[in-house]
Amino acid sequence: MRGPFERVASLNDLWYLQSSEKAKGAGEQISKPGFKIESWYPAIVPSTVLGTLVQNNVYTDIFVGENLKSVPTAPFETSWWYRKEFTVPTGPGLTHTRLEFDGINYRANIWLNGKQVADASTTFGAFRRFSIDVTADVKTTEKNVLAVEVIPPKKGEPTIGFVDWNPAPPDNNMGLWRDVRVRATGDVSIENPFVATRLDLEALKEARLTVSAELRNHSDKKVAGTLEGRIESLRFSQDVALEPGETKKVEFTPESAPGLVIKDPRVWWTHDLGKQELYQLTLIYVQKRDKAAEKAAPKPTAEESAGAGLPSPGPGKTGTKVKARPGMPGMPRGPFSDLRVVRFGIREVSDYLTEQGHRGFKLNGRKILIRGGGWADDLLLDVRPKKLNAEVLYARHMNLNALRLEGFWGTSEALYDLCDRNGILLMVGWSCHWEWGHYIGKPADERYGGITSQEDIALVAESWKDQVLWLRNHPAIFVWAEASDLIPHPDLERRYIEIMRDIDPTRPTLVSTKGNTSDISGPSRVKMLGPYDYVPPVYWYVDTRNGGAYGFNTETGPGPQVPPVESLKKMLPEDKVWPINDLWNFHCCRGLFKTLDRYNEAMDRRLGPAKSLDDYVAKAQFLNYEAMRAMFEAFVANKHKATGVIQWMVNSAWPKLWWQLYDYYLQPNGAFYGARKAGEPVHILYNYGTQDIIAVNSTSTPSPKLKATIRVLDFDLKEVIAKTADFGLLADEVKTIDVLRLPGGLTTTYFLDLRIFKEKGQLVDANFYCLSTKPETLDEENSTWYVTPIKDFADLSALNDLKPVTLKVKSNFSKDGPSTKVTVELENPSPDLAFMVEIRVVRDATGKTVLPVYLDDNYITLLPKETRKISGLFVTDDLTGELPVVKVRGWNVKEAEK
Repeated sequence: MRGPFERVASLNDLWYLQSSEKAKGAGEQISKPGFKIESWYPAIVPSTVLGTLVQNNVYTDIFVGENLKSVPTAPFETSWWYRKEFTVPTGPGLTHTRLEFDGINYRANIWLNGKQVADASTTFGAFRRFSIDVTADVKTTEKNVLAVEVIPPKKGEPTIGFVDWNPAPPDNNMGLWRDVRVRATGDVSIENPFVATRLDLEALKEARLTVSAELRNHSDKKVAGTLEGRIESLRFSQDVALEPGETKKVEFTPESAPGLVIKDPRVWWTHDLGKQELYQLTLIYVQKRDKAAEKAAPKPTAEESAGAGLPSPGPGKTGTKVKARPGMPGMPRGPFSDLRVVRFGIREVSDYLTEQGHRGFKLNGRKILIRGGGWADDLLLDVRPKKLNAEVLYARHMNLNALRLEGFWGTSEALYDLCDRNGILLMVGWSCHWEWGHYIGKPADERYGGITSQEDIALVAESWKDQVLWLRNHPAIFVWAEASDLIPHPDLERRYIEIMRDIDPTRPTLVSTKGNTSDISGPSRVKMLGPYDYVPPVYWYVDTRNGGAYGFNTETGPGPQVPPVESLKKMLPEDKVWPINDLWNFHCCRGLFKTLDRYNEAMDRRLGPAKSLDDYVAKAQFLNYEAMRAMFEAFVANKHKATGVIQWMVNSAWPKLWWQLYDYYLQPNGAFYGARKAGEPVHILYNYGTQDIIAVNSTSTPSPKLKATIRVLDFDLKEVIAKTADFGLLADEVKTIDVLRLPGGLTTTYFLDLRIFKEKGQLVDANFYCLSTKPETLDEENSTWYVTPIKDFADLSALNDLKPVTLKVKSNFSKDGPSTKVTVELENPSPDLAFMVEIRVVRDATGKTVLPVYLDDNYITLLPKETRKISGLFVTDDLTGELPVVKVRGWNVKEAEK
């Protein structure tokens, strides 16, 4: 984050873009005033070249059908120019100016005011961050002109990539893909501030903070001054002198600044365990000035003289609380050389090994079950703030507590900030894109991947250092991943170890997110054993050799998640929506995941072939819901033998049919609500492997005096088993409360209705299963890295015989700040089952679905005469002036609206 008094200006707006083949001039001319840009494209930064061209309607509807194929690659094989005019921050004591680039893909020649200030021979690497001193070249009294020639990545260079998740963007994401700034300081700048926290893990009553930063003297003379720090009411300071050009690390420890021992700290937790408490650190370097410099310096304005706050505690004193002087809080009196502000959380993360030798993680001393999803940015890196906020809220709403970033995703720190504020843990590290020759574009070592030359090792090590320095203050990050499918080359791993020892010893690192063993650091103790394609619910309970519910599965899932029909109609031309065709396959993933064959086979064999598009989509939502619920429930039921699971994936970089809990348009599918159901704080579930009925408390507080009802119904809804169980749950407890013993003669398709009630009859949790007496068996001997085949399929085809049902629907809408709350009452007046009921909120005039939407539950089943109330929220502005309407449909439910 940036403080309000940092002398920094964002350069994200009002750029212009053009191909070097069409830009009539070289860098010297382009970076001077008056250069003609009439034919250039308006742009913003961060952006990619293709993203900007799409915004300017050069290419349209590229995500529909196969239109992406029509975007040529030739225009992106040459360099492109970004041009920007800007002014610099000015004020007393500002003697040095730097341009800061957070991400350039891939190389750049940078020109300022007719002079080249950076060269592509040294300015390269998608994950490098660059700070360029332009003090001698910048103009302080008139506009400056910046021209950046971006050169695209070549085959073999470690750039941004999407592996097999979706098509590659035709421009390979070339561009200024992260923020650009101009920063002004005095002679001394503050770099890389960091707060390391250690907690008293027994009682969480004390935290010990260590604050550090680098001070850099940009001048050719010796400088002396005071580095002052503030965390809320706490003050601390240290006198620091610097030689000409010197960079010095300065550290405040609990020993040197006793105030950094915080009593009764506000501790940061994930959203399911507590509050997301955040603190703010302000650091200011105030430079001492000799008398001659004082006389020569301009007098401060009245506005500048009004600044107050953070006075020095005095020579040799630290941690002294002082009364703030009148004026602007947090500002020193008079000019200062530099100021930096960072937000941080007081929390401690660590790892441990289970008795079986699997790695798990702890937050603030407590074992946590990681329940997450794999994240990817937009295919064009077009990250919109509103959509990004919705996606993080979706993760929280699904009861996930983590996201895995395979790749240092994010065009800014916004994703990390949102996860800090919403209590979502982050696993952050490199993608496997560089580990396989056909993705990186050069031969790859079978153990170490494509980063083996000393040149590449040096680049990737420096890139790693840049990313960790940039992100390390975020409490959400719980582990750094040095590699994905493989392990780093030993020379690279040694560099990582050295870097982490120096800049972030506070978190665990993984040498690989697969179950690999390094000759230097040993085994990773996590696994990546699939599956990635469809498997039935029982898989997660009975598999003990591959991706089943034991250990930490860092990426896995039951394969495709076909979205609701509205999304299909957005991504496919009208004449290609049905039946399934090659355009459907184009919107699948790549490699082994380019069709829906296994998913469709499971649908046909378990549920019966689809007779229409609506029938197919209804059956798809059942498969999605059932498969995702089972995966997350199995890991919950087996904690802490199971330590974590990352669903591959949570979101989509473009409109697709695979690996998503919600789609590119923010439309949840059945898997979204299957995941949410599995993560309910107090939950009752069915173990497909043992037929145990299990109750789970995933909260940090006990849940005493609960009652469970367990009912088995045959297909005609005749009650076959009816039981109750009184029990209580300790914090973080898993308890088996019953075992199903089915009677003979049961219909092939039957139902299990599980509910938990509080002492006074309030419903805590409801969970409904459709089951088969025909067991589903796996062909484990023919398991591969991506799937375990199915020998025998369950028979649920009787669901096609469910009688049509019309529900009574009542709805109410009320304003709740910027949001609208919707309450839906569903009543099943019939003697039949209302199966997989989907609730939608649409706009009354256009009929378009309101998205994002956060419903308590969806794809629910109503027994005869049952009434259920469902609540939810959506952003009122998303109605775009129309009125909201609730629409209901389902497997055998006639569409209705209210």
